[in-house]
Amino acid sequence: MLKLSYRYDQTAARLEVDGLPDFSSGHGDSVIGILSAWRLQLVGAPELEGKRDHLEALMAVVFPYARHQISGVSRPEGWSHHPVSIRPVDGGHQLELTSSQPDVPPLEIKLDDADLADLLRCLDALCSDDRVAIPWPEIINHPLSRRELVERVPLVRRLAAPVFGGVALVVVGVMAMVVPLPSQENKAPTDSVEAPSTDPVSDPSQADPSR
Repeated sequence: MLKLSYRYDQTAARLEVDGLPDFSSGHGDSVIGILSAWRLQLVGAPELEGKRDHLEALMAVVFPYARHQISGVSRPEGWSHHPVSIRPVDGGHQLELTSSQPDVPPLEIKLDDADLADLLRCLDALCSDDRVAIPWPEIINHPLSRRELVERVPLVRRLAAPVFGGVALVVVGVMAMVVPLPSQENKAPTDSVEAPSTDPVSDPSQADPSR
């Protein structure tokens, strides 16, 4: 039976997949429809290999982890009862693979940003390759939580607005106490109109005729 192998090379990573055409699905002779094995070589790490489910587990954690890194949020992926896990460490990323064999300790691989980027390029090239007609599971990208969105903003920028607002409020209050209010004595005097006298003595028409 015809065996096919395709390889995807980057500077720090090399991914190779082996498989067979699935003629029942109408695939051609040069199309892998049944994945039989894969091998991943990362610089400074032992070669990784496994079956299709192991490769799918690798995709399921690396893709969302990288998406969060691009978004400025660092959080582990697949760390609970998952065959493949990745989490941020000081200055890099730690990829951990748990063997299905008992009494075999997990394999830990330290990656820097360039290693992670090359691994992503290899996986992305495999998923977009028309020569590999395998229905990979859909990677569900959950939206960032409100807390994660807030944590994306540096602490200084988060505190700047309330601090500057409080300072402005204090300054306005101090200025209100220092600047005197306009004095009432400075107002122009109001002109008064003297009402005509109604004293009967002063009225000539009311004078005593005997005088």
